[in-house]
Amino acid sequence: MPCRFPSCTSIRGNRLQTRTLLDALEDGRFDAAFGGARRDEERARAKERVFSFRDEFGQWEPRAQRPEPWALYNGRIRRGEQIRVFPLSNWTELDVWNYIALEQLELPSIYFAHEREVLERDGMLIAVSEFVAPQDGEAAQTLRVRYRTVGDLTVTGAVRSQASDVAAVIREVRSSEISERGETRADDRTSEAAMEDRKREGYF
Repeated sequence: MPCRFPSCTSIRGNRLQTRTLLDALEDGRFDAAFGGARRDEERARAKERVFSFRDEFGQWEPRAQRPEPWALYNGRIRRGEQIRVFPLSNWTELDVWNYIALEQLELPSIYFAHEREVLERDGMLIAVSEFVAPQDGEAAQTLRVRYRTVGDLTVTGAVRSQASDVAAVIREVRSSEISERGETRADDRTSEAAMEDRKREGYF
């Protein structure tokens, strides 16, 4: 099936993002990098540990991950190896929004409902921009949407929403039956193993 997104190379492996990340970790000689991934985002991330071991090439192997009984973490690594640390791994999208409400945190307006020109592509609402224009059979329309996640404009979809404040978003998240990335990230839809393949190459 031909890819209809302009950044197909990114979708099929996010190789540019992965290479940039690995180069930065190598240049900085970092032993660990912190990320905000959660297990409820995507199937491959459900296999992650809080301390995610990566080999000397920055690659992830699910079977090489270390057990974490009673929240005890093994951070021992050899030169060149890395640990990716996911302190929010056991949180859900709802946990994040409840924390935002508790601490009254400020967020960019993109996370709340707003009017935006979008087009529907492969079941997702993609923002019209200088990088994305309607193709044959597509029509741009202005809808009230919000973003559940923020990423590459060309592959990150919006969702129809009337949630204009934190309380409304919490109600919306409670009723959602589709995962955040499953509903909004085209780069995870190319195959069921898309994210796992990217993680094996070194992606976060």
